[in-house]
Amino acid sequence: MSVATFRKSGVAVATATWIVPVDGGRDGLLTSSASGKIKRLGNTPRLTLRPSDVRGRVIAGTTPVTGTVELVTSGADFEAITSTMRAKYGLMVPTMRLVDSVRHLGKGPFPMRTPAW
Repeated sequence: MSVATFRKSGVAVATATWIVPVDGGRDGLLTSSASGKIKRLGNTPRLTLRPSDVRGRVIAGTTPVTGTVELVTSGADFEAITSTMRAKYGLMVPTMRLVDSVRHLGKGPFPMRTPAW
C-alpha cells in the first residue's frame, strides 16, 4: 500500500508500506520510531491509503482512503499487529528489522512503533 502522511505544511509524503488487518475493521503497520512517517504522524495523525506496487507506485484509477492513526508501542494491539505481520510476510519481517537496525547504527536505540487505525 502507498501510505501518505503529511508534513506540517500540509504536503503529503507517500511511502510504500506493508499493511495487515486488525480487529474492528482497522489496519496496522510496523515502522521504526526513527522513521519520517512517525515524525509526520506526530504532527498530524491523518493519512491516506492507496493500493500500490512494491515500489509505492499508485495503481491508476484507485481512490484514496483517508483515516487517522493511533501510535502503539506495546499491548494487545501491538502484539496482534506484529504476529499478523509475521504470519503474512514471514522472514521478510526480521530481515527488514535488521536492515533498519543497520541503517540507524550510531543514532541510538529505536523501538518499533505500530500505527494502527
